[in-house]
Amino acid sequence: MKGYDYSKEGYYFITVCTRKMVEWFGKIEHGKMVLNEQGKIADKQWLEIPNYYKDVDIDKFVIMPNHIHGLLIIHNVAFERTEHCSVPTINTNEHYGLVSKIIKSFKGIVVKSIRHQWGDLDFQWQRSFYDHVIRNEKSLRNIKKYIIDNPLKWELDEYNPKKFFT
Repeated sequence: MKGYDYSKEGYYFITVCTRKMVEWFGKIEHGKMVLNEQGKIADKQWLEIPNYYKDVDIDKFVIMPNHIHGLLIIHNVAFERTEHCSVPTINTNEHYGLVSKIIKSFKGIVVKSIRHQWGDLDFQWQRSFYDHVIRNEKSLRNIKKYIIDNPLKWELDEYNPKKFFT
C-alpha cells in the first residue's frame, strides 16, 4: 500500500514468485508439496527469518513449485537485528519498510545458497513480491486456510503455468 509503514506491528501475507514462474522448488503429488533440494533451501531459509529479526515471527507458510506464500508477524520494531544478506536503503528510518528488507534478505540468501551448491544454476526470483496487510481475525483465518489448502488446489492455482493445459 502506498505510504503504508511496513514496519508496523501486525500480520503480513507475503507471496514471493520465481522468475518466469519456473518450478524450482519441487512438485505437487496427490495434493501435497514434495520439496526438491532447492525447495528445501527455500524452506530452511524461511524458517530462519526469526533468527535474523528478533521481533519478527513466521506463521503458516507453504513452499509451492514456483512461489511461496507466508505470514510474517511483526511485533515491536525497536530491536537490533542481523540480516541474511545486507540490503542497502536510502530511508533514514531504519525500520521503515521492514517487510521489504526481510523479503529482500530472504530472497538474497536463497539465491546465494542455491548458486553456492549448484554453481551456475540460473535460479532467479521475480522482481519484488506481493503483500497484503491483514487487518482482522476473519481475514487471518481465511489466509491461513488458503495457505494450508494451496497444494490441494494447485491445478487451479493462478501461479500454476500448466493450469490452462490440464
